[in-house]
Amino acid sequence: MKAKLSVVLLFITVLVATGCGQGASNQTKRTADSTPAEAEAAAIYKKQCLACHAADLSGRVGPNLQEVGSKWSEEQLADIIRDGAKGMPAFKKVLQTEEIDSLATWLSNHR
Repeated sequence: MKAKLSVVLLFITVLVATGCGQGASNQTKRTADSTPAEAEAAAIYKKQCLACHAADLSGRVGPNLQEVGSKWSEEQLADIIRDGAKGMPAFKKVLQTEEIDSLATWLSNHR
């Protein structure tokens, strides 16, 4: 009788433990463009930056930007986008200040 009770209790414990872990995997994961502002910045990136920096930010002609937020501040990124840098053209005549700032914020979150 004790053996049956132990098996049932073990089974219930395993079910409860498994159920507790399920909640974490079902949570919505935050993506790089989960807010309207982030989606807009991602769209600007796709239109203006993708050709040189690739869709996944891994770089082509331009450098890899996947972790650019850990290397440059938001302000530094805005300056680079606005004024250009080694081999990168300036976008101050192509993008509005708000678009540059939005893109810099979006890129700074890639860490």
